[in-house]
Amino acid sequence: MGTSRRHRPRGWGKELATALACLAITPWLAGCASSGSDDEEVLATIDGEAVVMSDLDELMGDQLSSMEVQYRIQRQQLLEAGLDRVIRDRLLEDEAAQRGMSLDGLMAAESGGPEVTDEQIQVWYQQNQSALGGRSLEELYPRIKEFLEQNQRQMALNTLASQLREGREVDILLEPLRFELANEGSPALGPSDAQVTLTEFSDFECPYCSQFFLTLKRLKENYGDQLRVVYRQFPIDTHPAAYGAAVASLCAYEQGAFWEMHDLMFREQDQLDIESLKEKADRLGLDRASFDVCLASDRFQDQIQADMREGSSLGVDGTPAVFVNGIPLPGGAVPYQTVVEIIDEELRRAGAR
Repeated sequence: MGTSRRHRPRGWGKELATALACLAITPWLAGCASSGSDDEEVLATIDGEAVVMSDLDELMGDQLSSMEVQYRIQRQQLLEAGLDRVIRDRLLEDEAAQRGMSLDGLMAAESGGPEVTDEQIQVWYQQNQSALGGRSLEELYPRIKEFLEQNQRQMALNTLASQLREGREVDILLEPLRFELANEGSPALGPSDAQVTLTEFSDFECPYCSQFFLTLKRLKENYGDQLRVVYRQFPIDTHPAAYGAAVASLCAYEQGAFWEMHDLMFREQDQLDIESLKEKADRLGLDRASFDVCLASDRFQDQIQADMREGSSLGVDGTPAVFVNGIPLPGGAVPYQTVVEIIDEELRRAGAR
């Protein structure tokens, strides 16, 4: 599992909290509208001439979009963690009531495992010594012991909550985080009305993308017409042959052979120089004259850059970056089973599985 990455700035300062609150309410790059008006909010005036949000788009639109994405991701993570905690606590409270004891009593009853040993305390101290400011084991011993005992109690309660959850009907209604993707015009494999669309931002020279290429083949074999795969270009600037390969794939797309070129380039990832790309076009039976002219032109520059801009605005900073029905899958070349679980859940939502 992994991603090929390029350097991009992360995070934002506390001084932007107000701006984020505005972005959270208003989709993407639109500013917070003035009350009772559909017009853009006036941010400043110069001799009476307004400066509005759209005037800032060219200068910092991508940064603002990326910030909103990060906000939405973090908000979703907080919601999911909070929901999980509330469900856990309610299951434990119900169990305590059924046993006729308080929640504290249940905690005491379930955490009666083996005591924390001196050896465990010493091991923890050695593993975390660099973060302890040079303080001695003798000084920290009671606090480490208390910390490890608390961890032990929490693990026991989490285990009990998981067991209780299996015996209860817990239905999660919180929708996953989804993003709208501008996939129109991009190479796609599978019917346009498929219940699930998997969008991949990818790089033909990325080794992790070649791993995910094998996962994609298995997914298409197993899901057939239930799955549509969309390829978006995201050549990493540290991969010297990636941009030329992206152009070659779109030149093949013009001749109806994108996926054939896609598969061939991933199978022969060490042969992506210009002459090798032309040789692949020959093997695929493409019109070489048209392919060569296309390969030497800049006709797909705008399309590739648009894919990369949208990917960056969605938080993509490495490849492969995978979205299932707009749901981002963290972790780059995620394992086959991880993608299957998301696809199956989406099919259940659609009533198709």
